[in-house]
Amino acid sequence: LAFIFYMLSAAFGITALFFAVPYAYDALRIAGALYLLWLAWQSVKPGGRSAFSVRDLPEDKPKKLFTMGFLTSLANPKVAVMYLSLLPQFIVPGHGSVLVQSLALGTIQIMISLTVNGLIILMAGSVAVFMTGRPFWQVVQRWLMGTVLAGLAVRMALESRR
Repeated sequence: LAFIFYMLSAAFGITALFFAVPYAYDALRIAGALYLLWLAWQSVKPGGRSAFSVRDLPEDKPKKLFTMGFLTSLANPKVAVMYLSLLPQFIVPGHGSVLVQSLALGTIQIMISLTVNGLIILMAGSVAVFMTGRPFWQVVQRWLMGTVLAGLAVRMALESRR
């Protein structure tokens, strides 16, 4: 739904305001970098757990799971950048309504994202089963994930507004 929010915002031109106010983008970018650093620390800290370690979790209510996913996706400024910078390149004003073209391209992108993310979710179960009996690979995975997340956080923090 956050993708739909950004798609509609871009299609109606509202997201342009987000980029007209540099501090809004910078605040979101820095918050995202700090969150990535926190995730990196959670994976490499002493006693940290692998994201792929199988464990019993308390059952969360669907509303909580939805809210977490929605806010995580909404807090990603790259989605807004993609809708504002990439999709307009494929819109041809002479081929019908610009709004309809924007919505069609955004819908296609969302459908592809849902398919790819669904496949990742299905494969995650197999990876978790593989990792369960292999403590060495769990450590390797934790440090690899922590390093990648920290690298992305640094890149995000140092990235200038475009």
